[in-house]
Amino acid sequence: MNRKPYLREISISHDLIPSNEEYPFNIPALKSIPALQFHQDVTFIVGENGSGKSTLVEAIALGLGFGQEGGTKNVQFSTHNNASRLHEYVRFVKSYKLPDDYYFLRAESFYNVATYMEETNYLQGYGGSLHNRSHGEAFLVTLTKKLKGRGLYIFDEPEAALSPTRQLTALAAIDQLVKNHSQLIIATHSPILLAYPNAVIYQLDENGIAKVSYEETPQYQITKRFLNDHQRMVGMLLDDQH
Repeated sequence: MNRKPYLREISISHDLIPSNEEYPFNIPALKSIPALQFHQDVTFIVGENGSGKSTLVEAIALGLGFGQEGGTKNVQFSTHNNASRLHEYVRFVKSYKLPDDYYFLRAESFYNVATYMEETNYLQGYGGSLHNRSHGEAFLVTLTKKLKGRGLYIFDEPEAALSPTRQLTALAAIDQLVKNHSQLIIATHSPILLAYPNAVIYQLDENGIAKVSYEETPQYQITKRFLNDHQRMVGMLLDDQH
């Protein structure tokens, strides 16, 4: 029997939420979020800024026992206590088998995790100081060296520090982790990462949350439109300014 997906499904106990008028329960996509089933390999969560995708990913991570800043489950600290309460209402359906490895890679707080690793002198698996590398190099060494496989990995905007070329490298690293019996849940804006074959993509917007194809995502559509006719699109955007 396949041990994946390690995380099969989540649901929200909406009946226990005290008020739908308070953040984050007032975010349209989270107000009536259905049970979400995760792909055994890769599940993407996409949406505009403010749509709730990072809030949802954070709630999944905190509900699984990660610290707010990210890292392994042993990294339990916070520089700002600003996590939403959504994780208190998340219910999990897991596999009969636990993963061997866990990691929460959160772009906005990865610098803080790197600093914590330095201060505690716990750099095993990272190959030395993360601060002696660029932000993007530190991301990639985490993907390719720290994560060993047979893991459940939660990523929040891993493309944030990566050039397009390095995003292609990250895509290959994700595939290697999948081949090494890992499951990944990734919030992203990157049309490059979203192209991973056979992944499930959930899109959050003002109408709720829905499963979409790669070609239906705004990330794909806008990027394709721009690259196919960038001069006209730039001209339209800047017309009032020149």
